[in-house]
Amino acid sequence: MAARCDGGFLLAALLLGLLQTTSTFEVKDGGETCILANFSAQFIVESHTKTKVEIHTFSLPENAEVLKNSTCGKHNATSSVLEVGFGNGNSLSMTFKKSNNSYSVDTLIFRYNLSDTTIFKNSTGGIKEVTAKTDIQANLNTKYKCVSSEQINMTDVSILLSNVTLEAYLVNNTFSLKETICSKDQGSTTVPPKTTAPTTSRPPTTPPKPSNKPEVVKYNVTGVHGLCFLASMGLQLNVTYQTKEKVKLDVFNLPPNVMSSGYCDNQTVILNLTSESTTLSFHFVQNTSTEKYFLQGIFLSMRLPSEATERTFNVSNNNLNALKASLGKSYKCVAEESIRVADNAFVNTFNIQVQAFKIDQGNFGAAEECPLDENNMLIPIVVGAALAGLVLIVLIAYLIGRKRSHAGYQTI
Repeated sequence: MAARCDGGFLLAALLLGLLQTTSTFEVKDGGETCILANFSAQFIVESHTKTKVEIHTFSLPENAEVLKNSTCGKHNATSSVLEVGFGNGNSLSMTFKKSNNSYSVDTLIFRYNLSDTTIFKNSTGGIKEVTAKTDIQANLNTKYKCVSSEQINMTDVSILLSNVTLEAYLVNNTFSLKETICSKDQGSTTVPPKTTAPTTSRPPTTPPKPSNKPEVVKYNVTGVHGLCFLASMGLQLNVTYQTKEKVKLDVFNLPPNVMSSGYCDNQTVILNLTSESTTLSFHFVQNTSTEKYFLQGIFLSMRLPSEATERTFNVSNNNLNALKASLGKSYKCVAEESIRVADNAFVNTFNIQVQAFKIDQGNFGAAEECPLDENNMLIPIVVGAALAGLVLIVLIAYLIGRKRSHAGYQTI
């Protein structure tokens, strides 16, 4: 499955089709509503220090509110603004433009405060601002609707908008009955469920295994400079969650028909995998001093079975050092590997081969075997050597015994 992203340097979001609670925002002027918007948003922000890169993942909080900079504009204005604020100095702003027959979100502006330690832990900096154009457009007197996720890339920032319903230049102070469906949703009836906080129970026992191993699927990511990521792997999710009666452990195979997307630049590769109920994202980085690349982060968002007390499950880990290999070579492991995302979530890989960054002519480089495969290869070698030694001992004993038996007879 191929993925392409032509953006500037930023994280393409460990996320696509995230399952979140949507929020509704309204802009009024003189008692008249000119903008209504209902959407969820997920942010990935990369901050830099002299020694390392910090990755910050967060959602638009439920207490986000419309700021006073929001405006319907002057009478018959062609431009209006919705600005939503949260935390200490963070805001997401949409500037709407109107033409003769349509309106659009012409510009998306994200202002964030790296000194807001409640969101940007272990980071310093102050206010930063990034902007981007969007593809959000609808006919006048219709609402724009897009259940699918739209990934918007900016410098050091990736924003994922999902489950969007919005309208500007309203006529009757409410959403129009007619709607403009985004291109991603056309032909699709998938509606992502709402989400809440994740469960954090620790697994008490070994989880059950699915009857089949996950199917091995091929993925790739292409950036502005060409192919930057190749993967062939089967993926399995091992999660623990609370039901009314007990803490339950369950294992889910990632289906082979997931949607894939991604992003890459000189330092970062992101692979996003999204199914109807699950989003799984991998974040690879490279260390130029050691000429190695590795999996640094995983983000998992999924909809749990109906028996779960909290059906939304969101976990992430940005401090991994997994799937490491030399630049220009691939990482390979036939054996099942388990990567810890949190105490209640693991990603199991099967028959995996991945390569990030330097890829020659669209093919995997020479494979660097994982320790599990090396050990698995060592066992038959040791057993074979032991059997060969045993055969040699038996043969020597037989020859010695035969020689002694001949020595017991005399010629007449």
